[in-house]
Amino acid sequence: MLKMTKGHRVLISGILVGTSFILKEILGYVPITKIVMILSTLIAGAPIFKNAYEAIKYKIVGIDVLVTIAVTGAMFIGEFWEGAAVTFLFMLGDYLESRTIEKTRSSIKELLDLAPDTARVIRDGMEIEINPDEVLKDDLVIVKPGEKISVDGTVMEGNAYVNQAAITGESIPVNKNLETSVFSGTIIESGYLIIKADKVGEDTTFARILQMVEEAQDKKANTQKFLEKFSRYYTPGIIILAIVLYLITKDIVLALTLLVIACPGALVISTPVSIVAGIGNGAKHGVLIKGGEIMEKLGTIKVLAFDKTGTLTVGKPSITHIGTNDITEKELLRLAAIGESYSEHPLGRAIIHKAEKEIGEIDAVPEEAEIITGQGLKAVIEGKTYLIGNRKLFSANGVDIKAWEEYLKKEEDKGQTSVIVGNTENVLGIISIADTIREDAKKLITNLKSLGVKRIVMLTGDNKRAAKAISEELGIDEYFAELLPEDKVRLLGELQDKYGTTAMVGDGVNDAPALASADLGIAIGGMGTDVAMETADVVLMSGSIRKLSHAIGLSRATVRNMKQNIYFAILVAALLLMGVLVKTVNLSFGMLVHELSVLIVIINAVRLISYGEKIGKTNHKSQFTMHN
Repeated sequence: MLKMTKGHRVLISGILVGTSFILKEILGYVPITKIVMILSTLIAGAPIFKNAYEAIKYKIVGIDVLVTIAVTGAMFIGEFWEGAAVTFLFMLGDYLESRTIEKTRSSIKELLDLAPDTARVIRDGMEIEINPDEVLKDDLVIVKPGEKISVDGTVMEGNAYVNQAAITGESIPVNKNLETSVFSGTIIESGYLIIKADKVGEDTTFARILQMVEEAQDKKANTQKFLEKFSRYYTPGIIILAIVLYLITKDIVLALTLLVIACPGALVISTPVSIVAGIGNGAKHGVLIKGGEIMEKLGTIKVLAFDKTGTLTVGKPSITHIGTNDITEKELLRLAAIGESYSEHPLGRAIIHKAEKEIGEIDAVPEEAEIITGQGLKAVIEGKTYLIGNRKLFSANGVDIKAWEEYLKKEEDKGQTSVIVGNTENVLGIISIADTIREDAKKLITNLKSLGVKRIVMLTGDNKRAAKAISEELGIDEYFAELLPEDKVRLLGELQDKYGTTAMVGDGVNDAPALASADLGIAIGGMGTDVAMETADVVLMSGSIRKLSHAIGLSRATVRNMKQNIYFAILVAALLLMGVLVKTVNLSFGMLVHELSVLIVIINAVRLISYGEKIGKTNHKSQFTMHN
């Protein structure tokens, strides 16, 4: 028999089975009618029979085996039409399933399609195009508008807007310029970049995401494991039941019909097809969920424990408020920035950054500067001595700050760090600095509570004042401050015992022990963070913390979809079984309903691909409107 595609096989057998039906109705069961029916059965049934033979060799009794037994029996007793109809319907169903199930993998396929095809590098002063796998670490890679970035690296030259949707799930392009990081699989929409390759080939963030998404599809959900175990016993049981039914009734057609309609196809596929669609949706939206078991568990979270720095907050100190006395805010900032020009302290960097943003580049430097450990610094600027630091610095230099104590306490109660700026006579002003809360953190906490998360807590190594202020502002139920990594692990254990399934949300670096010990570890902003991608069960690839509510909602939608599929598959099987026992369902009709039930299960799972699309489009539209 000539080698033919599945589509061709369905087409030819369809024409033959249609022709045989017409011949049966016009001429009856004459030899030509039987020949056409047998030919149709052989063409449509060949792959079914082959699969059944291969399965039996490995002692597997599956759906193909059941159909093969039923069709062989039908042909043996002269039910040629039933044999032709069953094999055609099974083949047609298999063809439609394979086409439809591609839809559930569409999000993953989109990721695969984003893999770079070529890379343009500078070698020996020449610009050449090579395979991305041939790029070496520290190579200079040139990327032009519309091209895909093939490495993880650092921008050495150029300016561009980069679409990072493949990594972060964010559709708004991000501006990249000198010294910023870029990732493989992202696309330059405008501008150009010359990038020094830091990670190449399989070490890139994009390659590792693809690998983890593929691995996640193979990690089965508990429900899926149960159903597969169930089917191993169920299928042989059906064969035994059919034999018993024949021995009791002596009705071979009834026994064969039972074999066909009892195929557990829809039931077996009900869970994996939903899991694949859910994982694909997550990957498309920048949420990496590492397997079916994680997908199931994510929606059952009772407690969410958040790290503070870099998770609920941005992770970089910035100026939140400036209080002055007989001086403008800009002048106070200018003096403080000049004084801090030699300082490497993060608070000093925050002051300089704010000053440059408000005033412009600060060229001046102090004539003299002395850094005093634990206090701040003393600097001579434009011939006058200034003090920039804390209470101890001003006390040591005999400057009275009593008039500012109430203001200082108020700022510190908010969790702010106060930098006092003054001269040797009095205080000129106070600059309040804090690690600012992420824009979407408050909205996330509200969303999580609406999703039914029982307890939201914060675990931080920061001081109690800062923890209290952030906890109150965000509406967090409970906070624990001044913790070491082992303290976080201990507290997670206590939360698990008290409330149930507990997830730890952190940045994946110093939180690695806590991420590993929680029922679920969730890493925020995992772009390029090796520890986050390896340790966490769920990785939110962008810095947008609101993706967490999408992940939990997606998990619940996926589990709900699985249950719908399972209940539907069981209901159809039960109705068909009753129909067979009262002799109202024949062999071909039973196969038709069976295949339709499988298709409905897959189509239902396809709906998961669009989960969150409406919200995402609304957000995108509002951002675009604001931008314009």
